Amino acid sequence: MQIVTVDETRLGPLLPLLRGYCDFYRTTPSDEDLLALCHALLRDPDREGVQILAEDTDGRAMGFATVYWTWSTLSASRHAVMNDLFVHPDFRGRGVAEALIEACRARARRRGATTLGWQTAPDNQRAQALYDRVGARREEWVDYTLDTADRAT
Repeated sequence: MQIVTVDETRLGPLLPLLRGYCDFYRTTPSDEDLLALCHALLRDPDREGVQILAEDTDGRAMGFATVYWTWSTLSASRHAVMNDLFVHPDFRGRGVAEALIEACRARARRRGATTLGWQTAPDNQRAQALYDRVGARREEWVDYTLDTADRAT
């Protein structure tokens, strides 16, 4: 297995993984919107973030992760957010997710981030077992979201 940074040549193999990830979480962004996100990262990886891909020895895409850069006021330091982690079902249980997490951690360290954080669904027990196994610390925050679209008055 090799871990590579996504570039233009790897968008084709990446897209089905992005779709699989969205399907898992029951969301339906268009392929065009997913590719627009990828292109934004490719245009400005130092400010936006990076996507990485795990490939097997035959060059097949096994899984991906996306790391976004931000800051944390609470620690007054750079912070990396692994917003996406997905391994194709055919490749699960082979250490792909662990390798992707470690690659994200290494990229975060090189970027000067003091932490790498992420979230998962409360019912995603398989992912939680993985995160416990790699030594991640479970946090106890309550998430909120607010749509930014104007509300009709």
